Amino acid sequence: MAADSDKKKIVHAHLPKDEQFTTTLTTDTHELLADEPTSVEGGQDKGPDPYDYLLMSLGSCTLMTIKMYANHKGWELDDVYMELQHNKRHDEDCENCEDAQSKIDVIEKEVIIDGDLSDKQLEKILDISKKCPVHRTLMGDIKIESTISRK
Repeated sequence: MAADSDKKKIVHAHLPKDEQFTTTLTTDTHELLADEPTSVEGGQDKGPDPYDYLLMSLGSCTLMTIKMYANHKGWELDDVYMELQHNKRHDEDCENCEDAQSKIDVIEKEVIIDGDLSDKQLEKILDISKKCPVHRTLMGDIKIESTISRK
């Protein structure tokens, strides 16, 4: 959740010539793999797919935010879990539902709490879960600035 830091974070992604989709993702201190599932031609399932990483980012940030809030309040919070799903579907007020392009991305997230908390505390935790930095980023206006260069 260090998105508020003044230091510009850089993540590197590398897809080597000899791989179909397996991509190596690195930060200053970590290395992960991303891949397509075997159901996609050429996918080897060597790592989560990009949407899995998106959901994992949202889930981890949400749980960290909830934990920080509960700790600050001194609440008895045992384990906290999340289940997240991503899909594309027509919005409820869809005017062009027959057009396949009119679908929107929907992320469903369920916070699962293990702890002796009141209904009022659970409601507050749900509210706080929507305020984590990644959630706010996804819900806000996002500008992606793309460039290309040669190595």
